Amino acid sequence: MFDGVEIATGAVPVASIIWLHGLGADGHDFEPLVPELQRPYWPALRFVFPHAPIRPVTLNAGFRMRAWYDILGTELLQLQDEKGISASIEYVHQLVAREAFRGVPAERIVLAGFSQGGAIALAAGLTCRHRLAGIMALSTYVPIAHRLDSSIAAVQQGLPIFVGHGTFDPVVPHPLGLTAVGLLERWGFGVTWRSYAMAHALCDDEIQDIADWFEHVLPLESA
Repeated sequence: MFDGVEIATGAVPVASIIWLHGLGADGHDFEPLVPELQRPYWPALRFVFPHAPIRPVTLNAGFRMRAWYDILGTELLQLQDEKGISASIEYVHQLVAREAFRGVPAERIVLAGFSQGGAIALAAGLTCRHRLAGIMALSTYVPIAHRLDSSIAAVQQGLPIFVGHGTFDPVVPHPLGLTAVGLLERWGFGVTWRSYAMAHALCDDEIQDIADWFEHVLPLESA
């Protein structure tokens, strides 16, 4: 069953954005951004903000919190929780199927995420069996790249991907964002890269760039 927050901007949504929060947050984290992203001439959208399960996180001394997978150490690309990552990928694929069942086909769905949620959005989007509208990955990195390299769904080739990152990010260092861009471009994806003078956060310029990108990939023509 779905556990999270949903916001529809109108009666009959024509597209969906499935947006995954970061470590220790929940589905309410990006709920306040919906009015800032919405433009008056857009048709109705559905924003889906799922809650990650509560689990112990090794890096935080085993403290239980919402997390899409365990973080085993400060080196994010080492000793990755492949089992937890795989379970979250499967859950996101189920969310895509749920939207299709409710009348929004995969090609009108954007998978989005911040930090840990962005890592899952990338991994789930690249391996989804149904062509998506795009992937938005904020302040994040490519997880389990050694496995993704051989398991990318052919139907996603050339998919538009927005990658945004802060130059002063102390949690997911900026070079990891650049590495992600390099990998995605090598795999044949159309990457829109934006770098911002900020830490591990979002800023006003990034929010406007996201809205522009939504308009481009969905597209959101006047109803």
